[in-house]
Amino acid sequence: MASETRTRILDGALHRLRRGSSVALESTAREVGISKPGLMYYFPTKEALMLGLVDYVALQWEKQLMSHLHGRIEEASPPQRIHAYVDFALTRNFDRTDIVMLSDPRLCEPLSARWSEQIAPWVHLPDELSADQRARLTAARLLADGAWFVGATNVFTPDHSARERLRAIAHALIEEAS
Repeated sequence: MASETRTRILDGALHRLRRGSSVALESTAREVGISKPGLMYYFPTKEALMLGLVDYVALQWEKQLMSHLHGRIEEASPPQRIHAYVDFALTRNFDRTDIVMLSDPRLCEPLSARWSEQIAPWVHLPDELSADQRARLTAARLLADGAWFVGATNVFTPDHSARERLRAIAHALIEEAS
């Protein structure tokens, strides 16, 4: 029951973000039909709620990223991880909930730090890669970052055909780095 209520709160907060509304303890409690003290049992502060949202979105990403990776992330090479990240970013539709780490200017620093921590296993490049490999994999990753970011903000979003061409370019970069 507790896990169910926590998920309901997070879904309600994401629904508010998706609509362009701000997330606050009181408004989120109203959104999901519980009292503010009831919400605060799970998330005692706004920062706790927002960090919970970052974790929740990152977990959803993780599940979808895993569907693009053949095997376990711990066993995947950097090119395999970046390949999965590129495929995820260029085949999925995004919305403003995917930039949850930027949704509250006062909490941007801790939210962005948490986001980086959650996504790092997918985009981290080990030091032993050559400078050329690092540059090509980073370029592919930045292309993917740009794709999901413009999708989430709905600014200059490429159409399906353009996304497929971008995906092919990113795959070529990854192949050259392998």
